[in-house]
Amino acid sequence: MTKDYKAITRDIAAYTGELRKLAPEAMQGFHALAKGAGADGTLDKKTKELIALAIGVTQRCDGCIGFHAKALHELGATRQEVGEVMAMCVYMGGGPALMYAADALRAYDQFAGA
Repeated sequence: MTKDYKAITRDIAAYTGELRKLAPEAMQGFHALAKGAGADGTLDKKTKELIALAIGVTQRCDGCIGFHAKALHELGATRQEVGEVMAMCVYMGGGPALMYAADALRAYDQFAGA
C-alpha cells in the first residue's frame, strides 16, 4: 500500500481549517506553540523540522510525517539528511520505526517530486 502524503496533508489541512472555525482560540494557541517552537534559535528551523519528522516517525503519525517532510523539502533539506535521521529513528525504535522511516522517505520524495 503506497500512501499519498500530498493527499494526506491536504485532507488534514481541510479538517484543521474546520477545527479553526469550531475552536478558534485553541487552534490559535496550537499555531502559536508551533510557530514559537519551530522558530530559528540555537537550533535552526531545518534541524527542528528533522527532529519533528523523527518524532512523527516514532509516534507513527502519517500526518506529522507528511507535514514535516513537506517543510523539510521547502527548507532545502537533502534526501541524505532525511535518510540519516531515519537511521537514528530505526536505531532508537526498531522494526516499527523502520516501517514509518520508509514512509517518511517516501513522503519526502513525493514532496520533492522524485
